[in-house]
Amino acid sequence: MDEDPAFALHRGGKLHVTSSVDVNDPAGLSLAYTPGVARVCNAIADRPELVDTYTWKSNLVAVVTDGTAVLGLGNIGPEASLPVMEGKSLLFKQFAGVDSVPIALTCSDVDEFVETVARMAPSFGGVNLEDIAAPRCFEIEARLRERLNVPVFHDDQHGTAIVTVAALHNAARLTGRSIGDLRAVVSGAGAAGVAVTKMLVDGGIGDIAVADSKGLIHQGREGLTPVKRELAEISNKSGLTGSTESALEGADVFIGLSAGEVDESVVASMAENAVVFAMANPNPEVHPEVARKYASVVATGRSDFPNQINNVLAFPGIFRGAFDAGASDITENMKQAAARALADLVGDDLSADYVIPSAFDVRVAPAVATAVAEQARADGVA
Repeated sequence: MDEDPAFALHRGGKLHVTSSVDVNDPAGLSLAYTPGVARVCNAIADRPELVDTYTWKSNLVAVVTDGTAVLGLGNIGPEASLPVMEGKSLLFKQFAGVDSVPIALTCSDVDEFVETVARMAPSFGGVNLEDIAAPRCFEIEARLRERLNVPVFHDDQHGTAIVTVAALHNAARLTGRSIGDLRAVVSGAGAAGVAVTKMLVDGGIGDIAVADSKGLIHQGREGLTPVKRELAEISNKSGLTGSTESALEGADVFIGLSAGEVDESVVASMAENAVVFAMANPNPEVHPEVARKYASVVATGRSDFPNQINNVLAFPGIFRGAFDAGASDITENMKQAAARALADLVGDDLSADYVIPSAFDVRVAPAVATAVAEQARADGVA
């Protein structure tokens, strides 16, 4: 295995803990630990808000999963999810200076999951939920946001949505339109599909329809889950029924967030200046080279094609901004502010191959953090 560079890199894990102070003599020991630490403990006991000043809590995220929806691998379990959670923590630190701890839980029950995270909450300044299967992920996030007084963020939903919305704003700008001019079709009604749809509806998209494995979601369809019923109420104003393929005829935008495939003829049937975001990994719903024959802008989830829709453009800056502002929540306005900040970074360099910044653009996390912090104060959660 160690001949494979991925295994070699992961041997021993990707993280370790380092101290922020040195303890080199008895005087240092007496301050960092007993008896000096007791004075700090008593001060926090008297004034609990001091925990943010005198511990690392105000810069610490719990990265929590149950391993039920890991990348494109599915339900591989909590142990197998740890390399991904370690990677998430690495990115938090590298891109935004945010500390985090990967936590993989053996919880298959929503109540148990929520209770476990809530009991750990005093140790953390925020919770990043990761790779939890839908529809449980929606209820878990909602209940934790109600129960905790710290930012709770499900990255598979909102990170993907923020970056997608930012890229779509610029794709519309490149083709002389605005979000409100577009009719979009989303393939996939999982965590990302639901969040992208809601965020685009909030952002004023002209119309957007969502399809799952059974076809388009609409108000007349029977057997919808509560989450899909809500989608039916806010989307598909045209009342489209049938398949993804039929809905894409004449559509301006395709957003792929499923493992399905889209035939070349379907892309050819879309409107002039179409936008195709084929984000399934590792195999996009339609190959970018094929999509470019018909679409003005093409994006994927892969790093080896232009316009990668990568969550690392969002989550480090989101938490950096929330922590900097001392926010107790991450609001919808904060997510929209993050998307605008991302889109604005492209500026006058906008092109078909550049509608979203690179993950390694050093401007990204600071720009997102500033926008999020300002919006948190405006929203009264900081």
